[in-house]
This record gives sequence, C-alpha cells and structure tokens, in this order.
Amino acid sequence: MKTMADFVIVGAGLAGLSCARRLQAAQVEFQLFEASDGVGGRVRTDIVDGFRLDRGFQILLTAYPEARELLDYEGLDLHPFYPGALVRFDGRFHRVADPTRHPIDALAGALAPVGSMIDKVRVLKVRRRARAGEMSDLFTRPEITTMEALRRDGFSSIMIERFFRPFLGGIFLDKDLVTSSRMYEFVLRMFSLGDNALPGLGMGSIAEQLAEPLAPGSVALRARVQGIEPGSVILSDDTRVKAKAVIIATEGPEAARLLNRRFAERAYCAQTCLYYATENPPVDEPILVLDGENRGPLSNLAVPSLVAPSYAPEGCHLVAAVIIGNPADNDTTIDLKVRAQMTEWFGNVVASWRHLKTYRIPHALPSQRPVSLEPPRMPIKIDSGLYICGDHTEHGSIQGAMVSGRCAAEAALLDHVS
Repeated sequence: MKTMADFVIVGAGLAGLSCARRLQAAQVEFQLFEASDGVGGRVRTDIVDGFRLDRGFQILLTAYPEARELLDYEGLDLHPFYPGALVRFDGRFHRVADPTRHPIDALAGALAPVGSMIDKVRVLKVRRRARAGEMSDLFTRPEITTMEALRRDGFSSIMIERFFRPFLGGIFLDKDLVTSSRMYEFVLRMFSLGDNALPGLGMGSIAEQLAEPLAPGSVALRARVQGIEPGSVILSDDTRVKAKAVIIATEGPEAARLLNRRFAERAYCAQTCLYYATENPPVDEPILVLDGENRGPLSNLAVPSLVAPSYAPEGCHLVAAVIIGNPADNDTTIDLKVRAQMTEWFGNVVASWRHLKTYRIPHALPSQRPVSLEPPRMPIKIDSGLYICGDHTEHGSIQGAMVSGRCAAEAALLDHVS
C-alpha cells in the first residue's frame, strides 16, 4: 500500500471502480482504499451453502450506456428475465407481457384484470416518448412525481395500483411512487432498449470484472479511511497517504461523515430481501412476480436460479422475496409474515422452504423525489483537490454510479494533469 499517490479514491463500489478505470486509462498513479473485504459496495454476491446471494435483489439493465461501454457482457454470462411479469390479484396470477417482444402473450393477457387494452396502448405511447431524443434529454424535462406522471399519461387506477405500483415501486423502492418522473421515463427507456438480466456468477461479478484490469497494488482492501485533510487521507491505523486529489466514492452517509456534512446529502430508500432454498421452484420460468393486491409485506418475488442456474446448487432453487423498506419487526417475525403471504400464493409447500439469509439494506437507493434530481447532477468538486461521486450524486442506478465515477475522475484529471 502506497503512502503517496497522485490520486486517492475512497470506496470500491461501482462508482469508485469506474473512477479507477478512468484514471488508469489516463495512465496516472492512483490508490483506491476500501474498508470492507471486497470490491462492489452494495453490488456484491455472497456464497451461502452453495447458493449465490446478491446483497439485496438486483438486476442489470443491459441498455445502460455506461455499462455497455465498461463491461464485457459476454464475459459476465448474462441471463435475461422474461420481459414481463406475473401479477398476483384476486387469488390468481395474471401475465403482463411486453407487447413488442411477446405479442402473442400480450394479446392472450389483454383481458387480465390488471389493466385495459387502452392502458396497454398507452404503455407503448409512453415508451416511444421515453425513447425519443438523447438519454440526457430525459433529465432536463420538467419534473413531477411518477404517480402524477402515470395519471397525466392517462393510465387507469387499476393499471396503476395492480401493475405500476408494485413494478415501479419495487424498482425505485418507493411504494408511494413519489420518485421523479425523469426516473420513470429513464427506466421505461432502458427496459425498452435492452434486457433485464443477471450475470451467471451473481451481480457481484460486475464489480469483480471492473476491478480485474486495475494495476496490482492499486486497490487496498480492509483499509478504512477515518479522516480527510487537505492533500491527504488518514487511515484507521493513522497511516497518512498524501495525494494531489482525493475522490470520495462511498455511500452518502459515509461521504457526509468524511466531508463533515459539506454537501447536500440525500435521504435513502431501504430494501429487505429474504432468500430461501427449495427443491421445487414456485414458478416455472424466469419471471418477476408482483403483488398486485398491495397487501404486503412482499412487493415482488423472483427465482434467480431459473434465470441463471448457477445461483443454486444442482437439484435446488433459490427464491428471492423483496420487501420495500426496513421493517421494525425482527428477522424471525419478518420471515413468518413473508411465509404467510407466500403460502397464500403457492400453498403449504412454502413451509418446507429453508431460510438462507435476510439482508437489510438501509441505503439501497438514494431518494429520487423531483427536487433531488434538479440539477440532474450534484456538484462533483467539493473543494480544491477534493471530489465526490456515487449514485447519490447522479441518480440511483448502476448507470448513475458508473457515470458519476467517470465524471469525478475526469474533473480531477482536468485540474491536476497538464
């Protein structure tokens, strides 16, 4: 580990790793410090009893432009979800399919009690609008909440409550759909231009692939930065590392601590994810299951092993059950409540499912209410030689995190490399 570097990055999440990749491309010296035992931040995968457990249910939208630029999709061995969902309502599952990719399925589900034919036509109209122009245009359009945008676009209350609330609510971790309409159109654009997929070895392989080309010794793990002073960072063992520029790439709360609250920290949305092992999956295809009744506690459910088989050992399957927020109940009580809801959906077989782990992610996504995305990007430069990046400075997505890292690196290079 170096005690002097031209550039220091604090945090090896996707923003920090993307920052490091840009600095390395510029052939400058850098040192990246990560407090934990591995890269990835919130995008990591744990191995538990042979199952791959992402730290919270996540997906990669393959249309993200920055991901396409930085990642080797073939190397990630991506496996797509079915482009649609099964919506639980009135004691049954009803299929909602992407009409542009599965027109026959969409036609067959046209009479499902999830939305009218007019609603389906309006989805196509909104998608066309979201795809128009440059992606950056989406983040300059006037902002209202997603709920207001859905009503403005003429969707029926049935379509909103039974499909959009669980679907978009699960993406934004926002049951009330007060997320900015800019994110609503951004997500629709990404879903219409690519797949939603899982890497064969878990979401954590995204971070691992970003880190793999970095110069040996440039990433220091279990190296917690406890403070920042002009021109240097101080590690938890009191080691001082000097640098021309320091780039903070941590979660918002940690960045606020390091910066003594010198930037406008956002609120965060939480996710709770429970993983179960079973021999027989509750559904028989790689599709998202939505709670169209909004009874909770579950918002959505998936079987990652039906998407990418390596998520579970041979002969087993992995079920991911997602709750929006961080319930006050203890883990045992949450498990009982989730099992009760899943038993209504799938029957008494749920009692045989083995609980593997519960993840509570209090800072899963930054809050993205309309005011938070104006301006679309928070200032990168905090002070002379001090920069910040992360999805909380851009927008809450893999795309936002990666873009923020690159932009922070470019700002630092502009200031410190002649």
